[in-house]
Amino acid sequence: MAETLAEKLEKSELGHWMQRFESFMVFVGVVGPFATLPQLVKLYFTHSEHATGQSLLSWSLYAGLSFLWFAYGLVVGKLPIYVGNGISMVLNLLMVIGILVHAGVTF
Repeated sequence: MAETLAEKLEKSELGHWMQRFESFMVFVGVVGPFATLPQLVKLYFTHSEHATGQSLLSWSLYAGLSFLWFAYGLVVGKLPIYVGNGISMVLNLLMVIGILVHAGVTF
């Protein structure tokens, strides 16, 4: 049977290097989504009048795509994938809710 790309990667030097740094990737997966926090602060606390400038469609897509990656991470059992995308999904949903509350249905 032909070896898959994932199997080749696991056997390679890069694959061994990546496995050693899985805890670092979990850290990256947790910290990365928090880049959304400044947007959330502006939306909920400091500049809620600018909610109409946010794209409900984009933030909804981000939330939906994060959910798909979160589910995929659970299925394949990859902690960095499901932790980071789970946090991202929650933060993106908070953006969607904030836009709906402050601006209603917009594009």
